[in-house]
Amino acid sequence: MTELAVGTKKGLFLLEGEPHAGFELTSRSFPGQPVDFALRDHRSGRIFAGVTSPFYGPKLFYTDGDPAGEWQQADGVELPSDCGLALERIWVIALGERPGSLYMGADPGVLFESDDGGESWQLNAALWNEPSRPTWQPGGGGLCLHSITTWPGEPDRLAVAVSAAGVWLTDDRGASWRRGNAGLRARYLPQAPGPEETDDLCVHHLERAPRRPQRLFMQFHGGVYRSDDAGQSWSEIGRGLPSDFGFPLVVDPADPDCAFVIPLVADMDRVTPEGRVRVYETRDGGASWAARGVGLPAKHAYLTVLRQAFTAASEGASLQLYFGSTSGEVFGSGDAGASWITAATRLPPVFSLTAAQ
Repeated sequence: MTELAVGTKKGLFLLEGEPHAGFELTSRSFPGQPVDFALRDHRSGRIFAGVTSPFYGPKLFYTDGDPAGEWQQADGVELPSDCGLALERIWVIALGERPGSLYMGADPGVLFESDDGGESWQLNAALWNEPSRPTWQPGGGGLCLHSITTWPGEPDRLAVAVSAAGVWLTDDRGASWRRGNAGLRARYLPQAPGPEETDDLCVHHLERAPRRPQRLFMQFHGGVYRSDDAGQSWSEIGRGLPSDFGFPLVVDPADPDCAFVIPLVADMDRVTPEGRVRVYETRDGGASWAARGVGLPAKHAYLTVLRQAFTAASEGASLQLYFGSTSGEVFGSGDAGASWITAATRLPPVFSLTAAQ
């Protein structure tokens, strides 16, 4: 059984089922409130939800019981009281490599860490005090720390991505940070300065290949990239895609050569190309790409898929893929993208999607 946590503009929806048999809606939480990201920690069973109130701002809630029942608010999800800035949105939650450890990324480009299973959180001081921070500029969705990639078996090593301040790497559990931007080309800037000259690098999504952790894949604002040196440098691999603009990206945990993207037309036309919904797969590290769309809408379907609304469960031949759209559909595949079903329709706009088994 697979559980999908669907964060939407109007609450958190949990779906249960299997790609070959369909899904059922099992619960709805936070009705009417934007749930920007939700995740079940498979280690503890605890569910987290980042909820943004128009009056009180973003809060992180968790529950160990019935998700339709009571939730508790996590402590420490706040900025220093004298900083003059406000926490705008919780973008992502990721499991750490140590028992009970979790990370959380938020706007304005901040990283939080928990060591007690997510009940309390601390702001990462080194990234908060990064000397270049005053020059960081927000992307279209804000100054969001949206990607957190741990290194399997190495709890001190971490890569994060900020829109629009590029990739940041640490080897000492966040005590210090360095840039990881060599090779990225910001074609959207008037004169496209090199990464040594700017932090205005609008990374859209970052994922690590667990079986070869020095390999990372990136969806950039105009470009799909791969790194084979743990994020120090990057090479473009988007040739063969109908567009190299997009947001979501998923990797197959069993195959470091395998990644999936969902291209959109362009930054000024953020819909699926040609009105056809297709997921593109590489099995050779980005040397070539193949469209996967059996069962997906193929005519007059101009969907938008946000950066956190594409996820995976299992691996290899049993890899399950799921994505949701801003028009309220959720699609799923149980055969690594070869064929697809519609898992849900007529939901509110989908902001995020995570899967647990």
